[in-house]
Formats: sequence, C-alpha cells, structure tokens
Amino acid sequence: MDIISIILIAIGLSMDSFAVSITNDLTIRELNLKKNLIISFSLAIFQALMPLIGWFAGIGIEKYIKEFDHWIAFILLSFIGIKMIYEGINKNDNTEGSELNYLTLIGQSFATSIDAFAIGISFALLNLSIVTPILIIGVITFGFSLIGLRLGKYFGKNIGKSVEIFGGLVLFGIGIKILIEHIYFQ
Repeated sequence: MDIISIILIAIGLSMDSFAVSITNDLTIRELNLKKNLIISFSLAIFQALMPLIGWFAGIGIEKYIKEFDHWIAFILLSFIGIKMIYEGINKNDNTEGSELNYLTLIGQSFATSIDAFAIGISFALLNLSIVTPILIIGVITFGFSLIGLRLGKYFGKNIGKSVEIFGGLVLFGIGIKILIEHIYFQ
C-alpha cells in the first residue's frame, strides 16, 4: 500500500474525531487551548493505538486467510465506510452546554477509534509495517481534531454529518482499490 492510500485512510478515520470535535466545540463551555489540546491528544492517541492492537490481532490469523485477505480488507473497509455514511446521514445532534468530562472524552476517543481496529487488522492481512501508518493516523487525527474544535461554532451542526459521510466514502473507495489491485495486478 502506498503512502497516499495510508494518508487517505488516516483522513477517513479522522472524520469521526473531526465530527466529535465540532460537536464538542458546540457543546462544551469555555474551551481553551489546554482543553483543545487534551481533547485532540486523546482522540489521536486512541486512533493511533487501535490499529496497532488490530495489527497484532491480524498477525495471528494472517497465515490462515492469506489467499483471501484482500476480500477481508475490502469487506472491513466497505463495512466501516458504509457505517460512517449511514451514521453521518442519521446523526442526531444534541447541543446542550456542558463541561469537559474526562470519562466522556475517553468514551468518545474509544468510540471514534473502533473502526481503526479493523483497519489495523487489514494492515496485518496486507502484510504492512504498522509504524508509519499509526504515526500518520495519530498526527492527522490530532490535526483534524484541533481544526474541528476551532470550526465548530463557525460552521454549525451540519458539517459534522458531511465530514463523516466524506470519510466513509474515502474508506469505501480504498477498499475497492485494494480489491482491484489484488485481483488484477498481483
């Protein structure tokens, strides 16, 4: 897998964190630089660690599914992409003012990174080194989270839906690309 595909996967994965950051900017009172950094760092750490955990899980099963691993990667990426599109279309925005709650932040960080676990499994099945992807995923998620925290009040509630749909389309497209590459070019 080339670096462009990894960057696109990272952008697709970061769309959940971006949408959550926009919502946090709309709902959390008195967000300052320290809180913005804490939120962004939490989202990025979970987003980077989950593919690592998925990669280790995928390494253990790789030898059993080597002949059809590209189908699994396609199915996982397509499922995640379609799920993100569905959630983006059906998202219910709740904008009550609240304080930054660290338990909620951990829950948000975990929930937005579950998809990254499946990506990690895909990376293992494709026999990719995991170091570069998790660094790219972490950095891009951190950046998109910071941007989302700054843009929330400016762009309002609806942008969160649009970026999640875009992220889902990107992941679905990469799944198709992997399938085509493995069927026709290997």
